[in-house]
Amino acid sequence: MTDTSSLTLRRTGSLANGVRDLLLDLNEEVRGDFGLLGEPFNSRERFGERLDSYASRPGWEIVIGYQGDEPVGCAFGGPLVPGTKWWSSMLQPMPEDFTREDGTRTFAVQEVMVRGPWRGSAGAGTSRLLHEKLLVERAERRATLLVDPSRSDGRLKAVYESWGYRNIGDQQPFPDSPRFATMVRDPLKAPA
Repeated sequence: MTDTSSLTLRRTGSLANGVRDLLLDLNEEVRGDFGLLGEPFNSRERFGERLDSYASRPGWEIVIGYQGDEPVGCAFGGPLVPGTKWWSSMLQPMPEDFTREDGTRTFAVQEVMVRGPWRGSAGAGTSRLLHEKLLVERAERRATLLVDPSRSDGRLKAVYESWGYRNIGDQQPFPDSPRFATMVRDPLKAPA
């Protein structure tokens, strides 16, 4: 079991100073562990394209966890701004008052990635620690994320539900992406 109290968490809003390469490497390692690198959507190149797009948006942030100098994982995301396309890929239409964004209403968690030794029971909450650290300083009122419910027999989706998220429908944001369950946590902060 890995002790999360020994982790150092670093927050940044930039891909500079090797952060981009670190995230590309994390993506390859984590997706590779699950046999997903053969899917074009999960390739280093496609992940890099999405990462660059996300990081170019106002308010984007990342929290990276380290044990000593060794990165263990990360969580990143950003606020949904007016005109966002986040809700446009919903397969079940949502009411406009639910999808109208102003830059302060909804924070989109775009990725949570944790390396093998710090996942599951061995990691004793590393994913949640990174996720909550990402959200704790945010001013938005709710959080949203996408999860592929076909992976891990639905266990990952159940983890997010245990963190206070609820499934509001499905979407496929990219032609080569999986069909994701769209989840929302309202309020943004975790239930006690």
